[in-house]
Amino acid sequence: MPGELPAGLLRQFAAVVGESHVLTGDAAAGYAVDWTGGFTGHAPAVLRPRDTEEGAALLALCADAGVAVVPQGGNTGLVGGGVPLHGEVVLSLARLDRLGPVDLDAGQVSAGAGVSLQQVADADPGLDLGVFIASRHSATVGGAVATNAGGLRVLRYGSMRAQLRGIEAVLSDGTVLSHMSGLVKDNTGYDYPSLLAGSEGTLAVVTAARLQLVPRMADPVTVIVGADGPGEVHALARRAVREVGGLASAEFFTQAGLDLLAEHAGLPLPLRPPTPAYLLLEAAGPGAAEELAELAGDRPVAVGTGAAGRARLWASRERHPEAAGFVGVPLKLDVSVPAARWVRLASEVAGVVAEADPGALVITYGHVADGNLHVNVVPGAGTAGGAGTAGGAGTGAGDGRHEDAVFSFVASLGGSISAEHGIGALKARWLPLVRSDAERALFARLRAAFDPAGILNPHVLPR
Repeated sequence: MPGELPAGLLRQFAAVVGESHVLTGDAAAGYAVDWTGGFTGHAPAVLRPRDTEEGAALLALCADAGVAVVPQGGNTGLVGGGVPLHGEVVLSLARLDRLGPVDLDAGQVSAGAGVSLQQVADADPGLDLGVFIASRHSATVGGAVATNAGGLRVLRYGSMRAQLRGIEAVLSDGTVLSHMSGLVKDNTGYDYPSLLAGSEGTLAVVTAARLQLVPRMADPVTVIVGADGPGEVHALARRAVREVGGLASAEFFTQAGLDLLAEHAGLPLPLRPPTPAYLLLEAAGPGAAEELAELAGDRPVAVGTGAAGRARLWASRERHPEAAGFVGVPLKLDVSVPAARWVRLASEVAGVVAEADPGALVITYGHVADGNLHVNVVPGAGTAGGAGTAGGAGTGAGDGRHEDAVFSFVASLGGSISAEHGIGALKARWLPLVRSDAERALFARLRAAFDPAGILNPHVLPR
């Protein structure tokens, strides 16, 4: 296998974390494949520090030995950014799982990189985490910061970067950076916590974060409204943003995805008879139910007010990432466009894919109010990168025709080829579509300043 490590270096790692936390061979295999099954690599070792100090010592050893490192959190990423595709060592942050007491005066909490987002959300009965994603039970703080996770409440609370009030991280040479005071106003220099958010483990390894919490929604109401297509969904969502005061979520999905979930997972349909498209809205506060009812008008609607009823409706949207996976290994392309062009994106992207691969299956869903659409593509039979072959050669990519089609279309609309998931391995070659030569050169200069040894996730983003 490529990149096997000297026995002496493995002994040095073990001296830091203990032999049981230096995994090799079969014990490391599960860390070398992503959630989709589309990216498979090889880790000569998986290192599991218990705290920042051990992580720093391990990185210093790797830097001295010139060994490349891929930081990994909950391994719920969808673009291969946390997979050792080129034989890198995996630095697993799962054991950095300390969750501090909630600071009620500031409404903040400090959490280790290995703490799940759900644990943060449950830290106080009156407070919640603003970032709400389907993988919250397994996705971790470190990974969510490194990818600047978005999710289902971005329109109200913003992405993970907006929740950051401090960060602790380790540079590639083992230098520890720690700025965890939680000050809301602090203009004492460069805002490197914000820079590390979304950096995909290329600048430093995030080991802890200070997070701003938000008031827990009181008596939220969830509705699913049937619509005749993306145009009506978008128009209703725009009205909801203006007219529903406590709006937290505005989500889009289609009957095509629901049909797969009904057939393969037994998920009950939210509305009968079914409609081509659906808008899920969630809001809280005085008058939320009445405002949502007025918005829905005489359209087909399902309403959930208690925890069980809301969960039943949310399942129709939250389980959509699974839908295409029942048919094959999907390419998961999360993209965004200016709000005024979202309808074109949602209405036309399947046709754009069909021009490149007439046999492809396309499932779309997303966050309608912030311009984001998730385009899941299962390539047609016999197409390079199609079902059963996307993980071949350990790259997770086929011949690129589907990405070419979707990303070129998105770029023509003035959008982004990555709204939430990052660039990772999946999208690296298409970055020039949306980032200029000058921007990519700046990225490389930043990387050189933070990681002169070039060992941190070296195959993600320009160096």
